[in-house]
Amino acid sequence: MLPTIKWDDKKVIMIDQRKLPLEEVYVECFDYEEVAQAIEKMIIRGAPAIGVAAAFGVALGVLQIKTRASLHEEFERIYLRLERTRPTARNLFWALERMRDVFLENNKLELSSLQQVLVKEAINIEKEDLDTNKKMGASGKGLIGDGDSILTHCNAGALATAGYGTALGVIRAAFEEGKSLKVYADETRPFLQGARLTCWELDKDNIPVVLIADNMAGSLMQKGEISLVITGADRIALHGDTANKIGTYTTAVLAKEHGLPFYVAAPLSTIDFEIPDGSQIPIEERNPQEIREIDGRLITLPQIEVRNPAFDVTPARYISAIITEAGIARPPYDKSLSLLKNKIIDND
Repeated sequence: MLPTIKWDDKKVIMIDQRKLPLEEVYVECFDYEEVAQAIEKMIIRGAPAIGVAAAFGVALGVLQIKTRASLHEEFERIYLRLERTRPTARNLFWALERMRDVFLENNKLELSSLQQVLVKEAINIEKEDLDTNKKMGASGKGLIGDGDSILTHCNAGALATAGYGTALGVIRAAFEEGKSLKVYADETRPFLQGARLTCWELDKDNIPVVLIADNMAGSLMQKGEISLVITGADRIALHGDTANKIGTYTTAVLAKEHGLPFYVAAPLSTIDFEIPDGSQIPIEERNPQEIREIDGRLITLPQIEVRNPAFDVTPARYISAIITEAGIARPPYDKSLSLLKNKIIDND
């Protein structure tokens, strides 16, 4: 398990994912503003990991409140600041909502007791995420056959979560079971999460990995070199439309054209049961310099207009199944995802 993020007394430590794979540098955050900036600057990224970071940010913020007189006002300031960091990732809002619920349930406690309750809840969110990923791996590993070649896009591994991973968690579980497999990792422009992060993770685990440019996937599918596709997700609508890193939609269309299964692995906390379809998922537009530059070096003329949507939405019709910690959902997703959600509630 990789040390993505952890609570250490009154600070949060996270690996700086911008530096990987060439440097392993750790960042310490001592207040909620530093956590918010770490999320915005992609020191930490991946929807589940962002959710954990946001929960820790709330805990850090409340620890700094000195008096009950401004308790509610200060909590709202912390909440709203963290809420603004990344608009697409559902787990961010899920974690913040959970921390707010615990705050409201316990706000009559002495301030020091309330602070400790919120720290404990944030740590529980981290631990539960790791457990969820292991369950997801167990749910989905049967979809991978011995000898399969798997294409994945972006990074949905331990670095995108509290550990183990979503899409890579399914791959890890199949590999740990003894299956022979090969992973093709899209480089994932413009932030290169596949090249920098997915390859780094898989290499550490001795899982065979081949790096390809994003525009090579169709050619390899055409040649029969890809068996299936597994990606993560940042937000899933009730009917199964899924927002994930930009380029995922293209990969899904290619998989459909070549008759290949396209699977999404995500915890139920990524599913937004309040919106019916992908048209209501907010899509983050990031800094144009991420396109104009690589490692701070211009690759085009500085005056060229740039679009930089960070995510796209894959319609449910392209998705063969959605792998969750409660089991595998198949179309129609509004029914199957709701059943899995109820299964979790019943078990609780």
